[in-house]
Amino acid sequence: MQSKKIFLEDKIFIAGSRGMAGSAIYRKFKNYGYGDQKKGGCILRPSKSELNLLNFNEVEDWFQKNKPNVVVLAAAKVGGIFANSKYPATFLMENIKIQTNLIENAWKSGVRRLLFLGSSCIYPKYATQPIKEEFLLESALEPTNEWYAIAKISGLKLCQSLRKQYGFDAISLMPTNLYGPGDNYHPQNSHVVAALIRKFCEATKNHYSNVVCWGTGSARREFMHVDDLGAACLFALEYWDPSLKDSPKSDSGEVLNWLNVGIGEDITIKELAIKIAEISKFEGDLIWDSSKPDGTPQKLLNIEKIKKLGWNPTIKIDDGLKKVINEYKKITNF
Repeated sequence: MQSKKIFLEDKIFIAGSRGMAGSAIYRKFKNYGYGDQKKGGCILRPSKSELNLLNFNEVEDWFQKNKPNVVVLAAAKVGGIFANSKYPATFLMENIKIQTNLIENAWKSGVRRLLFLGSSCIYPKYATQPIKEEFLLESALEPTNEWYAIAKISGLKLCQSLRKQYGFDAISLMPTNLYGPGDNYHPQNSHVVAALIRKFCEATKNHYSNVVCWGTGSARREFMHVDDLGAACLFALEYWDPSLKDSPKSDSGEVLNWLNVGIGEDITIKELAIKIAEISKFEGDLIWDSSKPDGTPQKLLNIEKIKKLGWNPTIKIDDGLKKVINEYKKITNF
């Protein structure tokens, strides 16, 4: 095992710490002793009202005042296929602003280490499966979320360029589809797991005879519990150093500044819906609206590189879904 790159006495800024990914990262850091003031540590997690990430000057002033030395960039404007299709300019502009404001000010203010969270949607629509890191930019993106993907690619490349030109220690992780506590259950702007949980729980409660699901159900997706992502982020910050000789490389031997994070398995959306229906105790019919888009036919990440570093996922999808559905029932008084 390599020597650690971050320490309990570090002053850590988690941007987006109230979101699903950010809150999972915060929980994992706290569980491992980070942020303990008795040990000299601190975790900064300003709310939106305390720090507007879209305002460069405000972010610049915040960095000068608070002086974090480790930054985790988990803040983003996120949403499902419907939201991405309806608000392309919003997704592109807001995400580029958030990323640029944080990464540039982290670099300028002398932050020692930065982790940028991207997304598996950065890869081409028809990428060879499972998707390797080096497949980035090989061909066209999936049109239903290309605006968000382009923003995330820009953030990844900004981190890579700052390392290349200035030696800034910025790394990036590309997680697969996430689910877990803190997810968005909005009826139109949610991702697929949250959307299906809401639909089936409401259908069970109200004794509906059927549930209508988007698409054909044939698309294949990989789903990771957000607590596994939190563990991966902590592991990468502690032990992954792209500058070392034994750090993961591309097939052509080039240094990689980003790594995939997932569980290494995928299922169809129809299989996912059936699992959620069964756990929710829904006994009606599933109807598939093929007029709605399926999105990318398959999106399974190759996670061999991060596994070789020593990290592995621990939460099986059946266990994760049961836990999340029980949590959803509690918060909604099901």
